[in-house]
Amino acid sequence: MKQTDMAVEFAPKPRGRKIDERIKRTDIILDEQSAAKLRRAPGKYITVESDAVTKGDRNILPRLSRAVAGAIEELLPDSGSFLVAALGNPAMTADALGSRCAAKITATRHLKLSDCREVSIVTPNVLGSTGIESAEIVIGAVKCVRPDAVIIIDSLASAATERLAAAFQLTDTGITPGSGLENHRMRLDSGTLGVPVVGIGVPLVVYASTIIEEAGGDPTATARGLVVTPKDIDVFVDDCAYVIAEAVNSVTAGVKA
Repeated sequence: MKQTDMAVEFAPKPRGRKIDERIKRTDIILDEQSAAKLRRAPGKYITVESDAVTKGDRNILPRLSRAVAGAIEELLPDSGSFLVAALGNPAMTADALGSRCAAKITATRHLKLSDCREVSIVTPNVLGSTGIESAEIVIGAVKCVRPDAVIIIDSLASAATERLAAAFQLTDTGITPGSGLENHRMRLDSGTLGVPVVGIGVPLVVYASTIIEEAGGDPTATARGLVVTPKDIDVFVDDCAYVIAEAVNSVTAGVKA
């Protein structure tokens, strides 16, 4: 089985459609039978792809953000409050997508505004830094805040180098932190949180063995244990965070994508 979090890589024969000349969208629905066969969670997976971030075309980012916002609107309940759970390790750039998104998303729960949705944000960090599972912190926040839905943001792993920082996956199945790197933590989904959950992620790491195989080589045992990330990862993470945060903020404000 491929070492990936991306539905477009583990689902059979996914078919995408162009939103415009630079942005493509692929919708995948896994029923219970196909999900069990693939050992994945059943539900809907939406992947929005563009090379805008990797090519540094920042004038494309607002369009990309609108495409991501449209997917969020499809997966979130039409109204009500939501909690953003920004996962990952802020001290590790490739795993800092969640924390950088959180810094750009506007929290509104404390403002009691009538013209936008109520948003709260929690950044659990990682078990090694806090001694607490991310899921335990998010579950506690949900019990306290009682949102109508939860958005979970995390870095993902890909089995294709061309998708690094170029594919935004959104799903109603939730997220298992660390699954792409075979470090499975407690799953965060509607079953564990008790409300609808939208998972949002971008692949920012790939196994070295994948790169070697793409080049036609035979990976060594050492290469199979190495995980690598692009040299421009800091810029990529910031731009991906901008895309996601702007999408979430537009949904908060009720701006239709």
